[in-house]
Amino acid sequence: MNIERDSVEKALDKTRAILRNDGGDVELVDITEDGVVKVKLQGACNGCPMATMTLKSVIEKVLKQEVPEVTAVESV
Repeated sequence: MNIERDSVEKALDKTRAILRNDGGDVELVDITEDGVVKVKLQGACNGCPMATMTLKSVIEKVLKQEVPEVTAVESV
């Protein structure tokens, strides 16, 4: 499976406004062959107790909607 990095970045841009409102951000680190997107949470999101929920309910949800080939999102 070949997911275009540009498509993932565009989808992440849709989540960044939400994250930045709380002083955070997200950086794309890698996309694996099996469709797993690896991201690094930054700013206030890094180490936040709600980070896992944000990762799954915001970032992963948007990425899967915008780029159907994405199978999961993991924080590294």
